[in-house]
Amino acid sequence: MYTSDDSSWKLSKGMSDGGCSDPSVVEWEKDKLMMMTACDDGRRRVYESGDKGESWTEALGTLSRVWGNPRGDKAKGVGSGFITATVGGDKKKVILVTLPVYSKEKEDEEKEKSELHLWLTDNTHIVDIGPVSEKDGDEVTASSLLYESAVSGDSNHEDKLIALYEKKGGGESTHGIWSVRLTEQLQRVKDVVATWKKVDGIVSKLCPTSSAAKGTSTGNACSTVNITDGLVGFLSGNFSDDTWRDEYLGVNATVKRDATVAADAAVATGTVDGVTFKGRGAGARWPVGAQGENQLYHFANYNFTLVATVSIDKVPEGDISIPCWV
Repeated sequence: MYTSDDSSWKLSKGMSDGGCSDPSVVEWEKDKLMMMTACDDGRRRVYESGDKGESWTEALGTLSRVWGNPRGDKAKGVGSGFITATVGGDKKKVILVTLPVYSKEKEDEEKEKSELHLWLTDNTHIVDIGPVSEKDGDEVTASSLLYESAVSGDSNHEDKLIALYEKKGGGESTHGIWSVRLTEQLQRVKDVVATWKKVDGIVSKLCPTSSAAKGTSTGNACSTVNITDGLVGFLSGNFSDDTWRDEYLGVNATVKRDATVAADAAVATGTVDGVTFKGRGAGARWPVGAQGENQLYHFANYNFTLVATVSIDKVPEGDISIPCWV
């Protein structure tokens, strides 16, 4: 329902797919709404509307089906915190989400524990900021977020982020309401947003400037688009302990080695802007489709582009294949 004059309300005609309930709705851009729902198939589906809810389209290219939830009846009634906020000196608009993360108890594989986590996204990158509630035997049944932005120039007030969540103990019928001030988590949000901006600046310099690009091929993608638009991950020189870390703080890649190579053998070393691999079968695996309950790169099931710069120092002689995998 929506109103433009506070005197009359209109009911939108659009709706989500069957089997989805517990919607949370935010206004993302002018005339654009986003709705998160919990669905029976075990995924959280996100829908977009550009006509005030008259029609909804699943956002398969960004946030839809990223987060998981219990299947069947257990999926019902678990509402999520889902709000927009402007953070940082540049007042970047982001989406904040609270959702329970589930884990099996060792003593009882049928019993799941839930721990409420705060997530950050700008509708391109997604980062798990961390837990909001304690991982105890209680079940988180619903959550919401409250955010107050400080007025520019007012030193007496500061940004505030508060999580409200409902939980119940095993076998109990009564629910308890909890309120938590998320001061440390809000600072982490600001730090992540600042990192995104820094990495955007680094990636943008990978393309020539407009003056330097003159005279280059018209097929140069840098001449027509912003290279950071839609860029979800970037692997460069952040490498240690066999882990190639995503500069955008998303999903990391891990070193892959041939089965005949010793586990403690050095098959990869970091460089200023990448990683050097040595030996048969050496490489890295970026687990875009094997992340467990929450699939940050779920869009890769539908459409994605992978760009890599590769330098081969010496091509092996003889009839030896050079493997390449994604």
